Amino acid sequence: MESTVALFAGEGKLPLEIARRLTDRGVPPVVYALGAVEGSLSRYALDLVALPRLELGQALADLGRRGLTKVILAGVVPKTVMYKPSLMDEGLKRLLQHLPSRDDHSLLGAVVAAIESYGITVLPYRDLIIDLMAAAGPLAGRNPTEEEAADIHYGREVASTVLPLSFGQTVIVSSRAVVAVEAMEGTDATLLRAGGLVRQGVVVKMMRIDQDERYDLPTVGPATLRNMARAGLRCLAVEARRTIILESEAFRRFAEEEEMAVVGIHHCLFS
Repeated sequence: MESTVALFAGEGKLPLEIARRLTDRGVPPVVYALGAVEGSLSRYALDLVALPRLELGQALADLGRRGLTKVILAGVVPKTVMYKPSLMDEGLKRLLQHLPSRDDHSLLGAVVAAIESYGITVLPYRDLIIDLMAAAGPLAGRNPTEEEAADIHYGREVASTVLPLSFGQTVIVSSRAVVAVEAMEGTDATLLRAGGLVRQGVVVKMMRIDQDERYDLPTVGPATLRNMARAGLRCLAVEARRTIILESEAFRRFAEEEEMAVVGIHHCLFS
């Protein structure tokens, strides 16, 4: 990544972390902000272009004018946007209309294909944040109890079954029963919904096995643990080497203070 890259930044802290690390390498990105600008994102941008609507065509045209041929996609763009045509340009509307399925895998894949059709390379960001990727085994706080370990195993099996359908990245399980499964509402809303049903259980977060790792890697952070605590959920299992842990020091400190268990698991085996 020696040359200038563009960063399509959705909501959340991940784009800020990526922009900061690119700047530290001496290659601050041109940032196209698709949502609310997080913190000091502009501080780490060579230039910041605000996109109040999903103006994919405008952004790609601007890339061409700047001679940029590499882009990183990071951050959250709520999927509910697809029900709000006024927030999309005509090209994106046509793209949606021709998709036989609008699940996350198909939708993101189509957007990436549209970007690449302009001769632009979509870069992975994993190597920039390799130190933030979850390892296997205990990650923070205490170890899971036997009951929690059994729920993790069951939750992993449930997630492995539903993830090929492009939903269920987060599954909440209590006593080997599914309490809640994430759809387009996002992880935080799923956690709070589960807390309204059962004030106990484990959270299992994974990604579909064939998901393109250049973008949309699962992300957790202190806010995840805070919402779990609010919902009465005390154990989190994330997929090892495929999950980002943001603000890792604060994350571990919160898990320790609240006596929560956080572990890294494999797709096929609890470890």
